[in-house]
Amino acid sequence: MGVRVLAILLVVLLGDSTGDAATNPYDFSAIMGLMTDWQNAPPNWVGNDPCGNNWVGIVCNNSRVTSIILSSAGLTGPLSGDIGQLSELQFLDLSNNKGLTGSLPEQIGNLMKLTHLILVGCGFSGQIPDSIGSLQNLVHLSLNSNRFTGLIPAIIGNLSRLYWLDLADNQLTGSIPVSNGSNSGLDMLLQAKHFHFGQNQLSGTIPSQLFSSGMRLIHVLFDNNNLNGSIPSTLGLVRSLEVVRFDRNSLAGAVPANLNNLTSVQELLLSNNRLTGPLPNLAGMNALNYLDLSNNSFDATDFPSWIPTLQSLTTLMLEFTQVQGVLPVILFSIFSLQSVVLKNNQLNGTLDIGSSQGNQLQRIDLQNNNIDNFKQSTGNHSVEVILVSNPVCQETGAAGKSYCTIPQSNTSSYSTQPNKCIPAVCNSNQTSSPNCRCGYPYTGTLVFTAPSFSGLGSSTYFENLTGIITMSFQSYQLPVDSVSLSDPRKDSYNYLKLNLAVFPSEGVSFNWTSINIIGFVLSNQSYWPPKIFGPLNFIADQYTYFADVQVPTTSKNSLNISVIVGAAAGGFVLLLLLAFVGVYAFCQKKRAEKATEQSNPFVNWDPNKSSGEFPQLKGARWFSLEELKKYTNKFAEANQIGSGGYGKVYRGTLPTGTLVAIKRAQQGSMQGGVEFKNEIELLSRVHHKNLVSLVGFCSEQGEQLLVYEFLPNGTLEEGLSGKSGIRLDWARRLKVAIDAARGLAYLHEFANPPIIHRDIKSTNILLDDHLNARVADFGLSKPVTEGERGYVTTQVKGTMGYLDPEYYMTQQLTEKSDVYSFGVVMLELLTARRPIERGTYIVREVRVVMDKDKDLYNLQGILDPAIGLGTSLKGLERFVELAMRCVEESGADRPTMGEVVKEIENIMVFAGLNPKAESATTSASYEEASKGYSTDPYSNEDFTEDGGGFPPSRI
Repeated sequence: MGVRVLAILLVVLLGDSTGDAATNPYDFSAIMGLMTDWQNAPPNWVGNDPCGNNWVGIVCNNSRVTSIILSSAGLTGPLSGDIGQLSELQFLDLSNNKGLTGSLPEQIGNLMKLTHLILVGCGFSGQIPDSIGSLQNLVHLSLNSNRFTGLIPAIIGNLSRLYWLDLADNQLTGSIPVSNGSNSGLDMLLQAKHFHFGQNQLSGTIPSQLFSSGMRLIHVLFDNNNLNGSIPSTLGLVRSLEVVRFDRNSLAGAVPANLNNLTSVQELLLSNNRLTGPLPNLAGMNALNYLDLSNNSFDATDFPSWIPTLQSLTTLMLEFTQVQGVLPVILFSIFSLQSVVLKNNQLNGTLDIGSSQGNQLQRIDLQNNNIDNFKQSTGNHSVEVILVSNPVCQETGAAGKSYCTIPQSNTSSYSTQPNKCIPAVCNSNQTSSPNCRCGYPYTGTLVFTAPSFSGLGSSTYFENLTGIITMSFQSYQLPVDSVSLSDPRKDSYNYLKLNLAVFPSEGVSFNWTSINIIGFVLSNQSYWPPKIFGPLNFIADQYTYFADVQVPTTSKNSLNISVIVGAAAGGFVLLLLLAFVGVYAFCQKKRAEKATEQSNPFVNWDPNKSSGEFPQLKGARWFSLEELKKYTNKFAEANQIGSGGYGKVYRGTLPTGTLVAIKRAQQGSMQGGVEFKNEIELLSRVHHKNLVSLVGFCSEQGEQLLVYEFLPNGTLEEGLSGKSGIRLDWARRLKVAIDAARGLAYLHEFANPPIIHRDIKSTNILLDDHLNARVADFGLSKPVTEGERGYVTTQVKGTMGYLDPEYYMTQQLTEKSDVYSFGVVMLELLTARRPIERGTYIVREVRVVMDKDKDLYNLQGILDPAIGLGTSLKGLERFVELAMRCVEESGADRPTMGEVVKEIENIMVFAGLNPKAESATTSASYEEASKGYSTDPYSNEDFTEDGGGFPPSRI
């Protein structure tokens, strides 16, 4: 939800405000009112036209202020009631300005068009005004980490569009409001996915009315409050839940028996309450990673037999739960298990943890039990076992055993390491980035309120998170060089905290706009790390090293005679300086041109012969820039057929009459010289009817252009979404699948050396005029040399949603990574859904719904109706099975692309289709529907999480 809005807003923030008119006088008056009460306003807030003069943080549309984004700007003072005059305001983000104090004005309820109100990490206090309930368009409300007091306004329940509600880390009191007759309540928020209320002083019971089967909640966080009474059984009706935290309250009574209905829950924390009755049976909650039921008053019971069935479990916390008996050795065979904490119980007998070799087990803490023997196998000595205050540690000679002593704290000293370079020696206050460049980073703390893992000693989690955050910023073309994470630790609330440092890619510091946008991305929660990290908050440090330099203005009345005399005396010196500067600038220009030439990947290329660096082009042609200008009528706007973050795509006509598509990179595009050269080298030497053909290229006068064959029917994504006017029935989808699979199999098995594409997705599969599919975009592709057979260790690149989780976690790239991505494309062919859409991952959704005992494997609810539901879909079940084999977690369990080709051919034969036949010519109806539609099949677009939003590459 938030990603689409973020993309739209960033287009405006990084461009110019729309409209030439001067700022609306009412809006200007309101801004001046705010500025009067604020100290440390941005330095370019001068003059009388915020819209026309592009004031930092102000976004306008036709003279009206639509957004104020001033994250981490160092503002101090109150938020004036003048804010209520900005009747067109849609975004208000003042997050991480700790100096903003006082109460929220009632006038904030006048902002009827407001969709995002983000005030994270400020110093606001007092009651949250009831007028917020008037903001009917609000979808995102973040007031966390302030000092708000009083009750949660029940009228928030009127906000029917609200998606995100975060009031955590305040001083709110009273009960949780629910509707009652004409009164509103939080139970009315049926569209909300996030209830974040942790770290307050809420009291009373949790109303059973708060939850219902019609809700879409994924996060329910009520930890660290003063809630009492029982956990309502209605919680078990919200089947969409993924994270549940009710720990550190005063809840009593038995845990509802229907809690195991929540089969999507990954983190469940009910610890530090007064819960009684039997230990809840959570069998069937197979997604559960983190389970903490510690410090309650459950009935004494033998260790539950259902716990070893939870094969996703990483952390088991059952301290002070009166568990007794012998721990089964099968518990320690769970591959993902990292920590087992069963202190202060009545466990007895022999502790046998098996070999535990090959799994992730790190810590077993069984202090204060009745264990009288410990059987330790070879291969598990790396597991930290604590048996202090057990009979086994009271035996003679036991004092010297490692498991009979309490080890030092296991906090991690992890920090991001340099990226194969030597850290730079920097000036005072500057820091060396992971890429060994000095700069002033934007810093703060990432706070994860429910991570699904417990082992902080493993660097793999944090290394991958670093790469994903960096890739996220760069996908929005933010000026970020690199990201560093350090000092992972758990606080007293059991939250995971990480220090974050974001380094600039331009100069040594960020400007005001960049800080605003980076802060907005993090505070808006539109960027999501992998789910293993859970819900996220970002608390920023104030940034004081802005690159912007304010030019002081001096009135004529302030000039005095000394200034005039000084100017006259300095005139001659100035002339000498200008001459010197001219000579110096000429020399610097020559140096810069030489440096640019040396950094150019084509510096050694000779267009007339093949040198060691020049690729064997095999038919691809070197075009001059003048030729391409001629073929596109000087890149006329009428010939533009698409655009993306790299630049624009133009239709061109060669002298032979052949249509071509010319991709022209813009300065500073995401595709650098290495990727440009890589795509030329690969496409010029691989030739297959299911791979897009490279006609030629141009590298001249600082320009980078690629010339492709023209494919009129656009991308597979456009065909599935209906944008191109093409209808893809079941037979055509099978044909698209076999075509793309053959292209990939050629790369893996017949190219010499083999090639891993690394960015297979529906926007990189193109359709020709006969709807034959061709694989495109080789900018990220990786040839596999003889010494790299098996896997290639390389930086993670690709597109979220299609990215192989094994490659993402290990950085070991194999052909099976392409197989995973192709499996996701197969699921797109079935459902016409983006891989990550409205917060749902298509692989997981199919896996949950799929039932082989039912017709069409029970997938009717998510199949694309255009596929031909109601007609014969022969082979669909086999196609689904193949797709799910392709997206297995382990690459070893996936088929090769050659095997995928054979199976799709068999499916087509089963469906009565000829797998060797070419597609039929596009019908007249399709041609008619496509008239006037400009396709862009050559872009490298990574679409947003909820589908249909602006792709980040356009920003």
